[in-house]
Amino acid sequence: MTRPHKDPLRVLSLEERRSLEHFSRSGRESAAVVSHAKVLLSVADGKSYSVAARSVGRKSGDAVAKLVSRFNQEGLAAVTPRHGGGPRVRYDAQARQLILETWQRQPDREEDGTATWSLTTLRDALHKRGLKVSRTTLHEVLRGAGLSWQRNRSWCETGIALRKRKAGMVKLRDGDAEAKKT
Repeated sequence: MTRPHKDPLRVLSLEERRSLEHFSRSGRESAAVVSHAKVLLSVADGKSYSVAARSVGRKSGDAVAKLVSRFNQEGLAAVTPRHGGGPRVRYDAQARQLILETWQRQPDREEDGTATWSLTTLRDALHKRGLKVSRTTLHEVLRGAGLSWQRNRSWCETGIALRKRKAGMVKLRDGDAEAKKT
């Protein structure tokens, strides 16, 4: 006979159950999200933590107990995995937003010392604003936002081209840009 759980799974709402069922069958979500959803559905259906763990290839029910506890507190946000080791994340969404806002503004020749952004000049401008970042971090943030380094030594949005027409400059968007990134 197993012990009663300290923090048993709360009753799922209809919307939560639908979302978990969707995640459990998804081919687009990460494997961790799919397995977390399957485990939570198994526990909701009355299976023990150890049986639910074995159903997704895990050995111990302890991780299931932690996931259930987290789900009770956070809801569906508990399905997505958190930072799983390695160096801690130093730049949050607010810092990334500051990097992208700085990149989007036109550099001032007097203040920034350049007419176009390079990683070094962008880093220096962010240092003046109080955000200490490396060129590698800037590169990762800009690439993550869908920007790429061009031959003319500038950063441009991937899949967008500026073309000169009689009416003036026109922005063209490549419909297959997302497919070409992967």
